[in-house]
Amino acid sequence: MSSFKGSFSHTVDAKSRVNIPAKLRKNLSREAKDTFIVTRGFESCLFLYPQDEWMKLELTIRNLSSTNPQHRFMMRTLLECATEVELDGQSRVMLPKELLQFAKIESEVRMIGVLDRIEIWNPNIYEKYKSEQKESYEDVASKIILSSNPS
Repeated sequence: MSSFKGSFSHTVDAKSRVNIPAKLRKNLSREAKDTFIVTRGFESCLFLYPQDEWMKLELTIRNLSSTNPQHRFMMRTLLECATEVELDGQSRVMLPKELLQFAKIESEVRMIGVLDRIEIWNPNIYEKYKSEQKESYEDVASKIILSSNPS
């Protein structure tokens, strides 16, 4: 099982490659075999799933109903841009141009470890996303974490 955490700033090179930081790579499971699936995420970011974690997500997707319009929309939107990428000798992955355009990424990226995936953001969009939250981190934490762990 892969497990990611932390925040890292990097650049995208002229060939659309981005380095995966060593602190993230060390938490890549052996089962992932240095292979990732990159696809569109939420709030204009990209999701980078290690292959082992993607396979778990795929099982969930396979259980969706093709007769349900919301399920079809979810499947199509998530999978239409999903691309398999592999770490190269310099620990980089190539990001498809279409996904870079979706996330409005030009040269700088913010990578955030989010347990089973890495999110790749345009740093300005990420800062805007955080500043536009209607509730504070503490308020959200008290509602989600503290309410699920009554003491």
